[in-house]
Amino acid sequence: MLEFKKVREEHLKLILNWRTLPEVTRYMFTDVENNIEKQQKWYKKILTDKSSRYWMICYQDNYIGVISLTDIDYNNKHCTWGYYIGEPPYRSLGGLIPPYLYNYVFHEMKFNKIIAQVMKGNENIMKLYEIHGYRFVGRHENHIYKYNKYHDIFTYELLHKTWKNMNRYKKFVVEFEEL
Repeated sequence: MLEFKKVREEHLKLILNWRTLPEVTRYMFTDVENNIEKQQKWYKKILTDKSSRYWMICYQDNYIGVISLTDIDYNNKHCTWGYYIGEPPYRSLGGLIPPYLYNYVFHEMKFNKIIAQVMKGNENIMKLYEIHGYRFVGRHENHIYKYNKYHDIFTYELLHKTWKNMNRYKKFVVEFEEL
């Protein structure tokens, strides 16, 4: 069973451990230092940030990763999202987790669009976006500087009407904890 619990201060060390793993940070746009004080500053910032929400992904009572909404635009009803699985034994669940978030965004938040961005080379996520009904909308050439070189970023969008018409994921519904 999947659960999505709000990120709390007691999760910060675990999140920091995951975020500094090479296999997790590889395709993330930013890198973080292994510095708990900076992690605590990040946490204090997100506590008051109305344009983002972060949850711990919990599977069978084990924390396995983080999922988030950012750039939340309540007026225009769209947001950007991202996630990662920090625990290697659970990475095979990666394709099953996003539909829960999509249903939350479209049905609970009543949003019209979800935006996703992915770094060139992350082919598995690009394929996942296509399976989930995303439409490719553009490429930002040389957009992220990481590992001493520039990387292209691809942008995708998923519209509520497209997701609704897919219908096969309608049972992927759980509560996303709110504080």
